[in-house]
Amino acid sequence: MTKTILKLGIPKGSLQESTIKLFKKAGYNVRVSERSYYPDIDDAEIECMLIRAQEMARYVEDGVLDAGITGKDWIMENKADVAEVADMIYSKTGLGKVKWVLAVPNDSKIRSVKDLKGKKIATEAVGLTKQYLKKNKVEAEVEFSWGATEVKPPKLADAIVEVTETGSSLKANNLRIVDVILESNTKLIANKKSFKDAWKKKKIETISMLLLGAIAAQQKVGLMMNVRKKDLDRLLKVLPALQKPTISELSDKKWVDVNTIVEEKIVRDIIPKLKEAGAQGIVEYPLNKIIL
Repeated sequence: MTKTILKLGIPKGSLQESTIKLFKKAGYNVRVSERSYYPDIDDAEIECMLIRAQEMARYVEDGVLDAGITGKDWIMENKADVAEVADMIYSKTGLGKVKWVLAVPNDSKIRSVKDLKGKKIATEAVGLTKQYLKKNKVEAEVEFSWGATEVKPPKLADAIVEVTETGSSLKANNLRIVDVILESNTKLIANKKSFKDAWKKKKIETISMLLLGAIAAQQKVGLMMNVRKKDLDRLLKVLPALQKPTISELSDKKWVDVNTIVEEKIVRDIIPKLKEAGAQGIVEYPLNKIIL
C-alpha cells in the first residue's frame, strides 16, 4: 500500500530562517542542506521542498505542491487560484506585516501616482504595479527588477515599487514613500484539489493549528507563583492574563499556586508589583505554542 505524503513548500530566501524557526516551535524539526532543495523533516508523512515565495502560489495551484507558505502579495501577483488556509502573521524580522510602496528619490518632483505618467518604474512585482497604475488610470513603463531595486532611481528608473517592513532601507538609499500600494502578510495556502482530500486537509489543518500556536506564543511567557489566599485578590488586580489565571490549591491550605501567560515585554515591570502584592517563588518560563 502506497503511503500518502503531503508535499509542502518552505519559502526559500528572506523568510526561510524565520519559517524554519517557527516550525521548530510548532514541533517540527526541519533541516536544510546547502546543496539540496529538499529539506529533511521529522515527519514521515511530509515531504518538503524549498521554493522562492514569489513562485510558491503558482506551484501550489498547479499541484506540484499540496501546500506552501507565501505572501498575500505573491498570490495576487501570480493571480493564483489556491485555498487560503490561514494568515500567518510573521516576517523575516518579527511578527508584523509588510508593505509594498511606491518610492522616489527625496528630491524627485513626483508627489503622487498621477505624476508617474510616462515615467519608468522598476519593481519585482510587475503585475501588482500594473494593477495599481490601471486602478489610478495612469500610463507608465513598468520594468522588472532582478534585485537591488532601491539603487535604481534616479538613473535607471524614475520610481520603484518595493516591499518594506520598516522603511529603513529606503531611507538609507535617500528614497521617500509616495504611496502604500498593498499591505501583505504571510499565508499558508493549499492546492484546492488537495484540500478536498480528507487526509491531506486534516494534515494541512494540523500544521496550521501548530504554526498558529507557535506564532501566538511568540513574545509571550508563562509566569507561576505562590501567594497566600488572603493576598490573592490584591495580586489578581495587578496580574494581566491571556484569559484567566489558573489557581491551584497547595498542600498548605493557606497558600495557592497562580499560573498565567503575559507579554514578555511587561515582565520586568510586573514582577516587582507581583512581589509587592505578596507573590513568592515567582518563576518565568518560555512558551512554544498557545493553542487557542
